[in-house]
Amino acid sequence: MTTALQPPIPSLPLLRLRLAPGGGMPRPIDGAWWPRSYDLLAELPQLLAGLPRAWGHITSVTVHGAAWSAVPGRMLVFNQVVRLRRSLTASAPHTIVLLAPGRGRWDLLVVPPDTTEEAAELLMAAAADGQT
Repeated sequence: MTTALQPPIPSLPLLRLRLAPGGGMPRPIDGAWWPRSYDLLAELPQLLAGLPRAWGHITSVTVHGAAWSAVPGRMLVFNQVVRLRRSLTASAPHTIVLLAPGRGRWDLLVVPPDTTEEAAELLMAAAADGQT
């Protein structure tokens, strides 16, 4: 009798996310996210799946900056509608804002996808430590 080997299940790339410790005073930046591209439709589901459960269901996402590819008005993520917005204000050009009704708002620094690993690690550590 022979046993057929199953091909390995492809694994998703690791989520590159660093969050500030919870509790304490409100912060201007709650952490940092280093996406692999500016394709929000491809990147957002993995980000939302990796957030703490305590944040609840994110219903609205605002990306800041013109670098993101097409941002439709909404998308379906894990069978739930998420509203998407783009802001071109200069006040926070490299951030993403996540909203969950009744739970809160979280602002994450977006590290540009083409950033070197060394520079990205420094930026993410600084954002998680409140030094941005």
